[in-house]
Amino acid sequence: MSVLVPTMGALHKGHQALIKRARSMSQDVVVSIFVNPLQFESADDVAAYPRSPERDIQLATLAGATEVWMPDYEEIYPSQINPLKASAIGELYEGKSRPGHFDGVVTVVSRLFEIVKPEAAVFGEKDFQQLQIIRAMDSGVEIIGVPTVREFDGLALSSRNVRLSETGRVSANVIYRAMAAARLAPTIAIAQEIIDTTISTDTGFRCDYAAIIDEENFSLASDLTKHKRAIIAGWIDGVRLIDNMRMGA
Repeated sequence: MSVLVPTMGALHKGHQALIKRARSMSQDVVVSIFVNPLQFESADDVAAYPRSPERDIQLATLAGATEVWMPDYEEIYPSQINPLKASAIGELYEGKSRPGHFDGVVTVVSRLFEIVKPEAAVFGEKDFQQLQIIRAMDSGVEIIGVPTVREFDGLALSSRNVRLSETGRVSANVIYRAMAAARLAPTIAIAQEIIDTTISTDTGFRCDYAAIIDEENFSLASDLTKHKRAIIAGWIDGVRLIDNMRMGA
């Protein structure tokens, strides 16, 4: 059984958790590292994305990767690109704020699957909307989600965190604090109020969206929704951060 762990590099302990999960399933674990330009808003964003190839190889190997594959652009897109369209969920929240982002994601994931031909692929729940969209691709590849790995104070591990200033790093914790405070609230209305109030206490965080949604279709959750999840996104120091958390016990 071959298992693929697609990444864009700048690996950290969160990525290593994905690789370890893949290795628990198979002795054949391919970690791909490719900064996909189709899912960025601009060439400047692509250029600003952190890169650490030598360290990435070391971290991936230590976590259990049997192959670290770093394709160039021409290998992934050898001819004219025919972008795929993400599912309807791709128009909401992160997709609404970043038009075309999820089309770029499903296009590159489709190409990675075509080339590697894995039986399974592992993705992190930190990018929960992305995970659900990839599951909706009906690719024939088993999609495995792995819980978010967090720092000591709850901040979700992200390659973008290295771009935060010292002050920004402190502010970033407000995302986790808001969700954790709301998780066991008795109603959706109270949970949403807790999230909104907590976020408003930190002026360093510029919120894009903070909502509690139905995990299945990303509609706004009600008290009767079986699986509810808070999703939050915004900017600190010009760096976009996203996170999510299952609501309820």
